[in-house]
Amino acid sequence: MKKITVIPTWCFRDEAGNQLDLQLLRLLSAVYRRGKLTHAAADVGISYRHAWNLLRQGGDFFGVPLVELQRGRGAQLSLLGEKLLWAEQRAIARLGPQLESLGSELNLAIQQQQQGALSVLRLHASHGFAVELLPKHLQEIPLDLQYCSPQESLAALNRGSCDVAGFHLPRGAVGERVRDTYQGLLKPREHRVIGFIARTQGLMVAPGNPLGITGVESLINKAVRFVNRQASSGTRSLLDCLLSEAAVSSTNIRGYEIEEYTHSAVAAYVAAGMADTGFGVEAAAQKFGLDFIPLAIEDYLLACHHRSLKEPRFRAFLEILQGEAFQEAVGRLPGYSPSQCGDVMQAEDILSIIP
Repeated sequence: MKKITVIPTWCFRDEAGNQLDLQLLRLLSAVYRRGKLTHAAADVGISYRHAWNLLRQGGDFFGVPLVELQRGRGAQLSLLGEKLLWAEQRAIARLGPQLESLGSELNLAIQQQQQGALSVLRLHASHGFAVELLPKHLQEIPLDLQYCSPQESLAALNRGSCDVAGFHLPRGAVGERVRDTYQGLLKPREHRVIGFIARTQGLMVAPGNPLGITGVESLINKAVRFVNRQASSGTRSLLDCLLSEAAVSSTNIRGYEIEEYTHSAVAAYVAAGMADTGFGVEAAAQKFGLDFIPLAIEDYLLACHHRSLKEPRFRAFLEILQGEAFQEAVGRLPGYSPSQCGDVMQAEDILSIIP
């Protein structure tokens, strides 16, 4: 089945209308990874001469070199080259969930035009690496995936705007405050909870952890610059619980008010050197070459209406979650593991359990 993928596109144009080849950004990324222009050109699939011309054009366009070439020492990005590369990475990480949601809407509309009425599974959940796997594994089930916060997801389930709602529940005493926020949204008589995955959250830091960060207590060090998640996110709720447990005031954290909207965006912010640490999942830290300090384990759960479980699309959905292919894919994500994946539980058990 042909599907639309929506991706952001950069455009470098000056007042005279001169425009840079977008392949330049791919080349900068390859130079950063490989450290040699010959290897970078091969990765991008262009000749060394073409790579050299792209860098020359970029240097002429901005007025400063984007890559520094030194005999015997290979190639490394200049300060501006790094800024451009990380700006692109942050933009992709920040816009990714919204573009995936838009792509989901467009693909669903195309399917409906081609095949008529469809039995669509509407899933509202916060963005995460395991959730990203679902469209690939649910190809036989028309999926409308929309990214939003846990509270927004459960509210949508209550008003009938979605069929499955994702929410997070940290393990241990720290999860009690988060559990309280779901009272009234998760209804024992109406809802059932489907097990999904467990993931480790913690602090992402520069390679080697140069500032010696050990936990949330380190965030009050004025030398430490922090980048946060948005206030509505489950990750932000978990962080705030950890801060409360450690008696750390957010007002003493430099950068607490700076917000990004995905784990990858936080990781890109730290990798770009704009912050020293951020809170998120291990998979994002590894993706951007950062070190990781684990602080908490949380269960990512799915809620649905109990009547929905009788429908064929839900039975197929549970079979996929319980299947070896999906669970192996989850297990390959750093810091992730299947946790009662596809098992159906009573909502009151989830609300009352004290792990």
